[in-house]
Amino acid sequence: MNILFTCAGRRNYLINYCKQVLNGQGEVLATDMSQLAPAMSDADISLIVPSIYSEDYIPKLISIVKEYQVKAIISLNDLELPILARHKQTFADLGAQVMVSDSSVIDICFDKIKTRDFLVSIGLNTPLTFTNYDEALQAIKSGQLTFPLVLKPRWGSASIGIEFPESLEEFELAYKLLTIKLKKTILFEASKNELNAAILIQQKLNGPEYGMDIVNNLDQEYFTTVVRKKLSMRAGETDKAISIIDQRFSDVGEKIAVNLKHIGNLDCDVFEHNDELYVLECNPRFGGGYPFSHEAGMNTIQAYLAWLSNEKLDITFNQYQDGLVFSKCDRLIRI
Repeated sequence: MNILFTCAGRRNYLINYCKQVLNGQGEVLATDMSQLAPAMSDADISLIVPSIYSEDYIPKLISIVKEYQVKAIISLNDLELPILARHKQTFADLGAQVMVSDSSVIDICFDKIKTRDFLVSIGLNTPLTFTNYDEALQAIKSGQLTFPLVLKPRWGSASIGIEFPESLEEFELAYKLLTIKLKKTILFEASKNELNAAILIQQKLNGPEYGMDIVNNLDQEYFTTVVRKKLSMRAGETDKAISIIDQRFSDVGEKIAVNLKHIGNLDCDVFEHNDELYVLECNPRFGGGYPFSHEAGMNTIQAYLAWLSNEKLDITFNQYQDGLVFSKCDRLIRI
């Protein structure tokens, strides 16, 4: 069974987790547009591909799937998800399962306003949010919206462009600066059609922050939820965390999974504010917090490969323990 990770980037841990589960019974392929991507060095086969926005990108993936008899494709990039979702049937016809949710699910998760509307519709808490500058300004003046705030791209990825203004002056300056910066980032392509509503203005919540992995099987059925409390962040990703077992999160996870009907792993950010859980974002892919879940005993990669092979899932996939602390560190990769 050969597994392809696209937009592999820095996700070396996923490459190695997959190699461990395969245990020689298949090869792990990685693609990226840069030969300097660290994950390329850990894969069994590494291949350079065009930009995801290139008209040659999908044809190149198709040729890779054919040549290497790829069984499954796992994307590690938010911006690629809608592209792969549109071509799922093309790859299915070649015998490759694209481990990406349907386009409607990707759309809900990628557009943070649609995420908010979805969460509210199923009765979950989420922060007060605006996309209109004048409406947000009026809410601030009326006391409905209070500092500190969060400003971030509506169609965002990897915590690019996040600001935390603590006064009206900071808010005005941060909004103008982010409007300018957005046009210079990789997020511009996703935002260009609605630039006037492309910045999210949100109430900043006080309280502990958690990362939650909500897993559905390949038939979009709820499977499990695991959660970790974030102890520190670095470059937009969880840097240190402790594993948690708490039924409140499982209840929230199941409600999201049953209503969203995603496929595979869904990475969610959750705040505990005034003893209530607030869901901020849902990313339908493996996130930077997944290795904390894996090392604490939840081997979602093992579940993926069992489902792909139509084999019974061994109970050893879930040995998740409460109270385990992990911290990321750097290592040097020879390219």
